[in-house]
Amino acid sequence: MDIDARVNPDVVGSMTDMSLLASDSVHGIFSAHNIEHLYPHEVFHAFREFLRVLDPCGFAVITCPDLKSICALIAQDRLLEPAYVSPAGPIAPIDVLYGLRSSLSAGNLYMAHHCGFTEKVLFESLLEAGFASVISLSRPANFDLWAVASKVIRTEDEMKVLAMGHIPTP
Repeated sequence: MDIDARVNPDVVGSMTDMSLLASDSVHGIFSAHNIEHLYPHEVFHAFREFLRVLDPCGFAVITCPDLKSICALIAQDRLLEPAYVSPAGPIAPIDVLYGLRSSLSAGNLYMAHHCGFTEKVLFESLLEAGFASVISLSRPANFDLWAVASKVIRTEDEMKVLAMGHIPTP
């Protein structure tokens, strides 16, 4: 599922309105670098939609930029200096805050960032939306956050096993 039809998804739609998917119809969701494209008030609605479409034992894996590690570079006055090199080219803190400038300048405004997360905010947002169990990880060297959120209560050990299967080690 993607909002941008140009990437040829199976389903064209928004995270905040997944009405094209039936409730309890998906076992897993992988949300990779897309929640930062939402406005802050939309995040709760997106996470509620994730919950709605997940089957009773379903879970979501979420990764997004880590504002804390990016802001450390900004505090060093490195806003425009590359923090790392991605397949799309060098990525500077400004790109993480507002969206990849090359994509935006090419007219792909879906790539604009409207909100951001620290590990604490991501963790708490998932719980607030109704996920029963959440485990999270900040990878400052990679400037990213990861979370695994379960629709049902799982033990800490169960969450760690689930996370190990879905969160890459640095």
